[in-house]
Amino acid sequence: MSYFFDTYAIIEIMLNNPSYEKYRNFPVKISILNIAEIYSIILRNKSKDEADKWLENYNFELLEISTKTIAKAVYFRFMRKNNISLTDAAGYLLSLENNLKFLTGDRQFKDMPNVEFVK
Repeated sequence: MSYFFDTYAIIEIMLNNPSYEKYRNFPVKISILNIAEIYSIILRNKSKDEADKWLENYNFELLEISTKTIAKAVYFRFMRKNNISLTDAAGYLLSLENNLKFLTGDRQFKDMPNVEFVK
């Protein structure tokens, strides 16, 4: 099984949440939007130095987001009307496009297909 790691999942791994322990050794596949979101979270909660250190040292596989995927993500958000962020919508669609399970603990995805929901 391969996964697309939502920002939620990466943060939980960074916080050593035991529920995410089994995912630590999987290749971390994310988008540039997730990188921006995580960098922002670390910047807000820690420091620029910590955010830069994470960016330098974290091992991830970057999946490219096409303009078509972005348009689909915007439409997905519009149709669902349940406060899914653009980053989350794009990540979910990237997971579908790349035959990856979407790993998250975001409640908006709890009962959706192709989601591995972990709290």
